[in-house]
Amino acid sequence: MKLIIAIVQDKDSNRLSGGLVKANFRATKLASTGGFLRAGNTTFMIGVDDSQVEAVMEVIRSSCKVREQLVTPVTPMSGTTDSYLPLPVEVQVGGATVFVMPVDRFEHF
Repeated sequence: MKLIIAIVQDKDSNRLSGGLVKANFRATKLASTGGFLRAGNTTFMIGVDDSQVEAVMEVIRSSCKVREQLVTPVTPMSGTTDSYLPLPVEVQVGGATVFVMPVDRFEHF
């Protein structure tokens, strides 16, 4: 048995949730926040048999897309801010960060 932890951008959350339900996979959704952009994420915890891991990964791949987003850098903490003009920077967001871990024991009450 495996535990799949998938951290996805909130924009992809509903699409992934629907895809998992359609493919008959049960998941627990947790609200989370990313450290880099401080943006909302959703963390999915999905328990499956070893043979189902690739099917779940395919649902995640098809549901979570990388996109470009303009962000304004945070003002520097030290030094003068008089000469600092924050210009938007384009970064890649979205997609999914996925961890697959072995499960020694699973019980459902």
